[in-house]
Amino acid sequence: MGLAERRKALGYSQEELAQLLGVDRTTVGRWENGRVYPQPPQRRGLAAVLEVSLEELDSLLGPLRGSARETGGNQSSEPPNAGDPDEMIRRAFLRILSVSGALTVLPVDEAEALAEGVRGGVPADFARMNSHLWQVYQLSRSKEAVYPVVRDQLATLNDALTGHHGSPRPLLNAAADLFQLAGEVAFDGNRYADAAASYALAASVSKDAQAYDLWACALVRHAYVDMSERRYRQAAQMLDAAERLAGRGDRNLSTRHWVSSVQAEAYAALGDLEACERAMDRAETVRDLTADSVNGGWLRFDGARLAEERGSRYVRLGRLGLAEEALERALAQTALAPGQSYRRRGAVLTDLAAIGAKRRDAEQVVAYGKEAISLARASGSGYVGRRLRGLCDEFGPLSRDHRVGELRAEIATLGTP
Repeated sequence: MGLAERRKALGYSQEELAQLLGVDRTTVGRWENGRVYPQPPQRRGLAAVLEVSLEELDSLLGPLRGSARETGGNQSSEPPNAGDPDEMIRRAFLRILSVSGALTVLPVDEAEALAEGVRGGVPADFARMNSHLWQVYQLSRSKEAVYPVVRDQLATLNDALTGHHGSPRPLLNAAADLFQLAGEVAFDGNRYADAAASYALAASVSKDAQAYDLWACALVRHAYVDMSERRYRQAAQMLDAAERLAGRGDRNLSTRHWVSSVQAEAYAALGDLEACERAMDRAETVRDLTADSVNGGWLRFDGARLAEERGSRYVRLGRLGLAEEALERALAQTALAPGQSYRRRGAVLTDLAAIGAKRRDAEQVVAYGKEAISLARASGSGYVGRRLRGLCDEFGPLSRDHRVGELRAEIATLGTP
């Protein structure tokens, strides 16, 4: 039996299945005809809707058409992801990496000879545009909406790199900055492989530019991918490297404080209360920095989220009283802040629902959970959806309560934008 047969056996049309998973009908069609595989978060939702295990889902999906297994080793004339915008942006990333790597090893006069002039902008223009894009990303309800603009900026940067006069370092910084933004968009959409690739490219270019703060921030973001897939020890190792790099960076920036805050999250997941609290205390010293210590782009850590971050760590560690106090304070802050991120408020609500689950308080779970679902749908945030799916693991005996059961069913319908 294939995927289409299983769908039909359960009485779903392609449109109905797509609606349940939050994807387009054509995406379901591509899964069924073997052109692409579902992304990891989509696979979990698809398996739940089709009432099969992940292993059974693999057998339903079968091999991709055009793969070596189906063609006897011959490459298909039309790759499964031909024309896929994500594949196009990956190729552009690799092109920038290749060109920037060449520029860093060539003498300045030879680098200048690569082209006749700068086409599409100067380094200062890229820094300003990237900073603007980060602001748009931060304020956008739907993070995916920023993606087309990132692609346009990437194309312009490609042109500038091949025609740049002088030191390549400012453009390398701009490329590393842009890679991190593209990674954030992919991460919010649960496209972990794309996010990890973008962060790895950002780290590589930052290394070439000897930009230690950019480099450390790329590793922090990469650690978030590991934590999202519950590889906490690997995340802690990545963050240790980021801590060493941040120590070589600009002491006027908040890089090292952000590293400490994320280290606290990894330690909490590993159950190490002492290390978690030490890391949070280090993060708190960000308040000692001046107001211009945050660049507003790839480094946005200013301590404004410390209450919710501390609360989230305490939830993970089972310190519910301390967690609730911090999260309620954070919830009030997110209600008052202008242009506040749906993603940020949704995460706080999910943590408060998790406290209710640990206390076996179905009313608290449902009240906070439903509001978080509403924000996830309004914003299309894969991040909030992912947090809500993690909440389901906390339900335990509460799953027998029909209200919690209905909440679980609503969470299952949250798909990847």
